[in-house]
Amino acid sequence: MSVVTVQLGQCGNQIGYEVFDTMCRDLHNTQGFCSKRENEIYQASCKEHFFNEDKSEVPVARALLIDMEPKVISQTLLKAAHSGRWKYGQHSHFCQRQGSGNNWAYGYSVHGPKHEESIMNLIQREVEEYDSLSGFSIIMSMAGGTGSGLGAFLTQNLRDAYPNSFIMNQVIWPYGTGEVIVQNYNSVLTLSHLYRSSDALLVHENDVVHKICAKLMNIKQISFRDVNQVIAHQLGSVFQPTYSSEDSFQYRRNPLGIDWQVRPPLSGLPALEKVSPNKELRFNTSIANLLILRGKDVHSADTGGFKDPALYTSWLQPSDAFCEWRTHRAFNKYEKSAALVSNSQFLLKPLDTIVGKAWNMFASKAYVHQYTKFGIEEEDFLDSFTVLEQIVASYCNL
Repeated sequence: MSVVTVQLGQCGNQIGYEVFDTMCRDLHNTQGFCSKRENEIYQASCKEHFFNEDKSEVPVARALLIDMEPKVISQTLLKAAHSGRWKYGQHSHFCQRQGSGNNWAYGYSVHGPKHEESIMNLIQREVEEYDSLSGFSIIMSMAGGTGSGLGAFLTQNLRDAYPNSFIMNQVIWPYGTGEVIVQNYNSVLTLSHLYRSSDALLVHENDVVHKICAKLMNIKQISFRDVNQVIAHQLGSVFQPTYSSEDSFQYRRNPLGIDWQVRPPLSGLPALEKVSPNKELRFNTSIANLLILRGKDVHSADTGGFKDPALYTSWLQPSDAFCEWRTHRAFNKYEKSAALVSNSQFLLKPLDTIVGKAWNMFASKAYVHQYTKFGIEEEDFLDSFTVLEQIVASYCNL
């Protein structure tokens, strides 16, 4: 079961490289606390999902690199080849030398339709090389410009062309004090469109990752490479296969390690209501949590706290909302490691902040003309605001 990774824009290509490099480093590490056979199955499963092997037996990443400029793509291809551990395919990238700054509308309405055929043909050629396709992993910034607009456009096209395949978007959330003046517009448009087309959105907040680099890793001069490596480590620890005595190495229902309802169901929920100021609010109520434990003494770890009903919404039982995977196979060089993927209220505040900032700009019609000239009408903005405000309301009422 193969996964095609699509790396979009400078952000997506740089992080995509770090993800594949992290997984390859992990494959070459000693197996840690599992048996030789388990380690061999682990390595074979990862290669089957994310890599091909050519005549030189160097793993070839199952990825497409897309950007407006060839520079980033060329650098990324070169770095992978020089690593000696893995490389990208020679025909798995697409270059376009024209763009329009940080305008989401250009990527979605102009760049996407203009190059739709060539990009989808590249993806089809990649897919046809596999016996079985499980899904797509799309790595992209949501606030950039052409990359985020093209990412939304491409996700919609993949949903139409491959309706039975799992689509996951790795979304890089911008810094609160970003350099792109229209980043909140871009973010609102990106999220609302991905919500309609994607099966799952894994969000990585730059501000949160920056704090990890500063406070936990004690990095004094934090670079984008540092931030990207932390994100890559998080993704690698989730995507690598896990093992249990019951079902062997596998990815359960899909190859990307996600096994829960990632969006609030549209039916069967209690009616939405305004949250009363006097109503007792629980901290970070969850729809689902996935806990991945790796390494030494992993099966003796007590995870009972995650089964507390108080952590979850009232219409879900912890047995339905909590999933845990354990394996003695350590990740990279860590004796013990844990990864938690949570579908919860954690993003309510940053999402509400972005929507609020974008709405304030929209109310004064600031920069709206930059979008309308490329075919994005004011009604499109209003539709996007409505979608995200509904999401905020749904999560508030968990």
